Amino acid sequence: MNRVVVGAQWGDEGKAKITDLLAQDADLIIRYQGGCNAGHTVVAHNKTFKFHLIPSGILYKDKTCFIGAGTVVLPEYFEEEIKGLIEEGIDVSGLKINPLASITMPWHTEVDGYSESTAGKGKIGTTKKGIGPTYTDKMARIGLKIGDLYNEESLSEKLDIILPLKNKQLKEVYGLKTYTKDDVMSLCKKYAEIFKPYVCFDWQKVLEDAKRNNKTVLFEGAQGVMLDIDYGTYPFVTSSNPIGGGAATGSGYGPKMIDEVIGVAKAYVTRVGEGPFVSELKDDTGIKIREIGHEYGVTTGRPRRCGWFDAVTMKYAVLVGGLTSVALTKIDVFDTFDEIKVCTAYKDTRDGKVYTNYPTDVFMHKYLEPIYESYKGWGEDITGIREYDKLPENCKKYLSRLEEILEVPISIVSVGPDREQTIFRK
Repeated sequence: MNRVVVGAQWGDEGKAKITDLLAQDADLIIRYQGGCNAGHTVVAHNKTFKFHLIPSGILYKDKTCFIGAGTVVLPEYFEEEIKGLIEEGIDVSGLKINPLASITMPWHTEVDGYSESTAGKGKIGTTKKGIGPTYTDKMARIGLKIGDLYNEESLSEKLDIILPLKNKQLKEVYGLKTYTKDDVMSLCKKYAEIFKPYVCFDWQKVLEDAKRNNKTVLFEGAQGVMLDIDYGTYPFVTSSNPIGGGAATGSGYGPKMIDEVIGVAKAYVTRVGEGPFVSELKDDTGIKIREIGHEYGVTTGRPRRCGWFDAVTMKYAVLVGGLTSVALTKIDVFDTFDEIKVCTAYKDTRDGKVYTNYPTDVFMHKYLEPIYESYKGWGEDITGIREYDKLPENCKKYLSRLEEILEVPISIVSVGPDREQTIFRK
């Protein structure tokens, strides 16, 4: 069974824990998009691991973990993450990088920081890790791939094309420093050494062998469906395709290799950065959710915006994300709540129109207000429960209603951060 794990909301849903659990049964784990703007936390063996780029399946021995062609890699950040894992005694010999992955160069992070700091009302809320500018150059066909680092002649010719264009942009548009060819060639030599133990030029053979031998593949996405460059709350989105379909373009495998798409969602909703969020709570309830759920960004440390579960966006995520089931996380955050709400529709305050399908015109979201259904809480600690039937009745009613609305099963229920605090449903 080859599975894709995608975020079904605005990221930070607990994908790393679910990926980590499913990686136990996988032979090959492929991170297929995004970069170090992602923040994945796994709690295992009483230790907390924070991943940004490296697939979280690296915690298991004898697994092959691939950073796919659809990713963008910031070399210094990659090196730092590798060092951290080695210091924790983690074996990273199974890690491989597709040479077609794109490199985030220093000018990408500089442009990202400049653009975000001067954007004013147009601020997106990026992590300033150069992700967007790297993808921009990739699409403009003036980016560098990791494979370029190992062919000096090719790299030199590419820089003769790229640097005049890039330096003109840096100087005349952003007022930033420019780069000489010698500077960049020297930097690329350093990058080549960083990636050398992991770059996999025979990646096609690795993927072909896994397919031929019926190995199990797990596709790991970053961010979430609502941050997808095409289907998210544009322009308040990431620069890649976190949806299930993105696994095919970013991994090197075609869509026929995918058997199941698991969408990870919290029992509530959070968002980091700018952008619309209809069910956001700007009151004591929102603060309570944030504090109990420890809702602060792994990458940025910024407090996350919190709100009730939004079934409107989630139904949309099921459709465009290709979800076949849902892994619901952090339901234990509601253990002390007397009342729990679910947003099932939006109401336009201008004309009273009710939307049960997600309106993709982001501009109008400021006029929308949530329509809620309310459910009684269960008032007990569920973090020690390991069987679905032993969950409180009110908790099961809540989960059953979500399945009814979303029209897909909830296959996994997470009742705490640790690996063991997970309920798998048949």
